[in-house]
Amino acid sequence: MKYHVIGLAVLTGLALTGCEESKQYNQAAELIVAQADGSTAPYKPGEDIPATAYMEHDEVYNPESVIPPQCYTKTDGVNNPCYACHQSYKEEPERPNAMRDGHLQGVYEFSDLGLKNHWKNLFVDRTDLIADVPDKEIMAWINQDNYTPLIEKLKKDEQWHGEITPLENLAYPEKAFDEMGFARDGSGWVAFNYKPFPSTFWPTNGSTGDVMIRLPEAFRSKAGVYNQDVYLANLSLVELTLKGLDKISTPTISEQRIGKDLNGDNQLTEINEITKQTHYVGDATDELAYMLYPQETEFLHTVRYIGVDEHGGIYNAPRMKELRYMKKHKFKTRQSLNSSYYREAKEKEFENLPQTLYLGDRGINNTFGWTINGYIEDKQGNLRPQHKQELAFCNGCHKTIGSTYDQTFSFARKVEGARGWGYINLKEMKDVPNKGETLGEFLTYMNRVGGGDEFRQNSEMLQKWFKADGTVDKEKVESTDNLYELITPSKERALALNKAYKTIVEEQSYLFGRDATLVEASNVLQQVDDSQAPLKKENQHQWDMQLDWAK
Repeated sequence: MKYHVIGLAVLTGLALTGCEESKQYNQAAELIVAQADGSTAPYKPGEDIPATAYMEHDEVYNPESVIPPQCYTKTDGVNNPCYACHQSYKEEPERPNAMRDGHLQGVYEFSDLGLKNHWKNLFVDRTDLIADVPDKEIMAWINQDNYTPLIEKLKKDEQWHGEITPLENLAYPEKAFDEMGFARDGSGWVAFNYKPFPSTFWPTNGSTGDVMIRLPEAFRSKAGVYNQDVYLANLSLVELTLKGLDKISTPTISEQRIGKDLNGDNQLTEINEITKQTHYVGDATDELAYMLYPQETEFLHTVRYIGVDEHGGIYNAPRMKELRYMKKHKFKTRQSLNSSYYREAKEKEFENLPQTLYLGDRGINNTFGWTINGYIEDKQGNLRPQHKQELAFCNGCHKTIGSTYDQTFSFARKVEGARGWGYINLKEMKDVPNKGETLGEFLTYMNRVGGGDEFRQNSEMLQKWFKADGTVDKEKVESTDNLYELITPSKERALALNKAYKTIVEEQSYLFGRDATLVEASNVLQQVDDSQAPLKKENQHQWDMQLDWAK
């Protein structure tokens, strides 16, 4: 029997605005009804409609999915996870990110629809759901490769019009990459060692992961022939310009093979440092642009289960929860980006709900020059293209927040220079401070947030790094040898988090939230009172996600 959804968004194709329209939308979204033939509706008002039904019937569940779950954290006026995303850099007029949303640390600027927290999975206690799942069963699950079958499937699908990103042995990084992070299969992907963003991407909070970058072929070659010295030089120049540096260390590079003096000594020798240049080298002719990637830059990001070895060691599991892809399909100058930010601000001023530009198999266009696509597990654990409603979630972080560098996170957080080329390794990093700060970033974060995660519900982190009075144990945190010791979970917690997330996979309830919480969140608002400021002025912070690796 065929059903359709009666909902204003479906009938008109227009976004809803204003309080009265919000009420109409909420009423429409509560009932999926049959065609006007007198047949029985599959769901009645008040029933618990699964996420799959919204997608199947093309009814928008959450028009404000760009507001991530973390934005609904109870701050009590003092606990501030907001600063990691919402920042203003008014003293840096040349900075391409002109969002300047630092004021959002002190005010709720949600639409009427956004005041309600739609991330229902935060309020599910999964204790009973995972109680009878054997450890052996979840271990077998996380150690399966679900990336290779996806690539094979896409290659065979003649109807597929999206990107295909083969990287041999990606499920097993030790096989996939050499010591400098270059993919052994010659695909051009390069892994880099970066500090995970606080705190969603800390393994202790549910997932492991990695990021790879790939520059266009012209950036990898000279006279049409692949040249690793050229590629290393251009990768280093991208890092230099994105971070706004004057010089940067590099692995050993032959200037003779490139045909250009890159360290300013007027000789062509083997070098380990590059100074700022006007243009990229090799077959690339692009100019360096301050804090911007060149056109056609690609990123591949895997979000994985938490691997646990026989000794309780934590590693990046073969099984991927998600595969995320970004490509800079259009280069936009700082002036053009300013216009895009202005357009976004104007639409918000007119109280328009967020718009997502869908590209079919290719994903979504964030309207700032980037194409974004993503794959997520189906009920059987096979990676599948995300539904357009699931993809809209990506714009929450990769479109208009003030702290990003060219709409991205990880590369600005790469271990600086030569030491940062190679697969992510938490054991090789310490908790260095951010630019302009003195204390370690994660120590600072835990102090400002009041916990080991945005929701202050990671009991293991609270027990390990906090005192009885709720303050961070500064000396204990600073005595850690590396980030691995600081932000990885115990074997027991890792297995529980894996099991909890697998229940979301079985439900296919990603529209309701992807955070693998073990118990119902207690420090999260279900309804926002926008008349109350989320944070007192003294608890709002200036911050730059870039790290001071020299310290």
